[in-house]
Amino acid sequence: MDEFLQSLIRGLGTGSIYSLLALGFVIIYKSTQVISFAQPAFMLAGAVLVSYLSPVVSFAGAVLVAAVVIAVLALGVERTVLRPMVGKPVFVVAIITIGVDVVVRVVTNAFIGLDVRQVGDPWGLDTVSFLGAEVQERYLVMIATTAVVTAGLFAFFRYSRIGLAMRAVAYDQEVALAQGVSVGSVFALSWALAGGLAALAGVFVATGAGVDQQLWIVALKALPAIIIGGLESLGGAVVGGLTVGVVESLFGTYQNDFAPWLGPNFGLVAPYALMLLVLLVRPYGLFGKREVERL
Repeated sequence: MDEFLQSLIRGLGTGSIYSLLALGFVIIYKSTQVISFAQPAFMLAGAVLVSYLSPVVSFAGAVLVAAVVIAVLALGVERTVLRPMVGKPVFVVAIITIGVDVVVRVVTNAFIGLDVRQVGDPWGLDTVSFLGAEVQERYLVMIATTAVVTAGLFAFFRYSRIGLAMRAVAYDQEVALAQGVSVGSVFALSWALAGGLAALAGVFVATGAGVDQQLWIVALKALPAIIIGGLESLGGAVVGGLTVGVVESLFGTYQNDFAPWLGPNFGLVAPYALMLLVLLVRPYGLFGKREVERL
């Protein structure tokens, strides 16, 4: 039972990272109908920035500053690189975001160097007793922080004027524009929110392990999360991220005992196998919106 609980908490903690990244993907997609492949670079840049700031200010302060800086960076990318592409084919814009990802990662890698940089997190790999099982403290912090951030986002979208404007743009850009909503401002805010979420996710990825040039690869696990949850669902992004994390962790713990024939490290690809299964049953995701076309 202890082993199961440890694996579950580990999966929920890792899944919290995927959820934060998936939320960024979904927020941008709902507003612009474009999947931003720049999220991995923003995640890496956020973690690197915290590694430089944490020796100077408190860890919490470093995380807050990094989230704001990366949010501004993402907003700047939207304004200077993507705003001129409004009206262009979605595929072209998506390719441009890949270019943005490469450029930001190359610049960020210069600040990493060949060594692993530590983000200065106060818990590292320390463990605490939780429901009778020894679990790493960082996973509990990840779960709690993601829960607070997610609740804040849902409240923001539901009750604030800006959040309502973003929901209107996500529903129909032309109608929102006719009602006086600044669609351009919504686009920019969407990118800023996604950048801040990516920075926070990057810090969590680096806790206990540090930052290296391969950190960005973790962000690819958010893609199965948004496909499983549904590209247009914020709640689906959270559920999808947590599901991917738990499935990955449980396979890593129990696969050798129950399915060794799957080969070593199948847990690394288990989220993608789950994604394929979900697509076979619900091509629009668990919480995605079914599209009906009349000919």
